[in-house]
Amino acid sequence: MIHIYCGDGKGKTTAAIGLAVRMAGYGKKVLFVQFMKGSYTGELKMLAAEENIKVVRCDRGYGFFRSMTEADKEEIIQSHNANLKYIEQNMSDFDMVVLDEAFSAYNYGLLDKNLLHDIVDNYTGELVLTGHEPQEWFTDRADYITEMKKIEHPYDRGIQAREGIEF
Repeated sequence: MIHIYCGDGKGKTTAAIGLAVRMAGYGKKVLFVQFMKGSYTGELKMLAAEENIKVVRCDRGYGFFRSMTEADKEEIIQSHNANLKYIEQNMSDFDMVVLDEAFSAYNYGLLDKNLLHDIVDNYTGELVLTGHEPQEWFTDRADYITEMKKIEHPYDRGIQAREGIEF
């Protein structure tokens, strides 16, 4: 089945990690792929410790799209497409594939959209996609759609992202 966690609220990645950990707890194999993310985050240590979860992500941190140079955009496209090719070649080895922040990469044109479509249409396990504003192409195929809605966030008061909470 296809799961979508979307919206402007906090918790999309956290929900996907929860599903990945739950699946791994039953001895199932999980491929956890992060788009748009290459910097260290606290969950990486825990995910790496779980033998049933393989994490694949960008080769480095690129920052937010609005601050990327054209060279950064070219590099991240190459990184994302290499990760998509890895998924395509290895997805049958996994019971769950998580595509974290796939919608951001898709909406900004930072990956091969046709290759992502092929993966979504051909993967037969549990597929989890996260990010802002999923296109109708994805929502039409989804079995679960959960929207995280921001009501209040410390960022609105000028409080920056905090270690262990936002990253």
